[in-house]
Amino acid sequence: MRALLLSSALLAAFAALPAKAQDCRASVPPVEVGEPLVPIEPEPATQPARLAPLAADSPWLPRFAAAADELFPALRSREAARWEPLLGGRWLGAAKREAVAALLADRCAAFAPLFAASGPIERRIFGWSIPAGYSAADRAEIEAKPEAEALVCWAAGEGGVQLWPETADEADNRAGRPFACARITYSLRGGVPSWRAFVERG
Repeated sequence: MRALLLSSALLAAFAALPAKAQDCRASVPPVEVGEPLVPIEPEPATQPARLAPLAADSPWLPRFAAAADELFPALRSREAARWEPLLGGRWLGAAKREAVAALLADRCAAFAPLFAASGPIERRIFGWSIPAGYSAADRAEIEAKPEAEALVCWAAGEGGVQLWPETADEADNRAGRPFACARITYSLRGGVPSWRAFVERG
């Protein structure tokens, strides 16, 4: 997913605008693209990996849940000092840092309804569906690995969201989505639990 980059000055000016001054329904006019000079063969379509709720008996579920419990309040604060350490700290580049700050400050983005909500916030934790062709040995090998990855999604309002993302492509935090998501990687290598979150916009 490609992040939208904004300069710090532009971000500050954007965040200072009143909510009514921003029209979330405004559309960007399409850019006309001419015919390529050299014919390009279309790439074969690939089926996006489907998501599945993390199993209730998965040993990873409480770990991701605890990480999400720490991550969401930090994102909701919109204070870089709180969310930056959870997104890689010094390993988070300046461009990525600005992109996250812009996403969290954007009153038209997917996180905005969550930050403004006064009621309950629903949460779902998704993993990737294992292809049906995988053998029992393949599945056991995957489950035995000391690291895992999941998508954590939130939505405002209890029972208000009927559709959650079915693929990772849909968890893009695009404006208009009824949910906002973050990707979390978790590692138990060396017996030391550690995790990092990734918050991006498609």
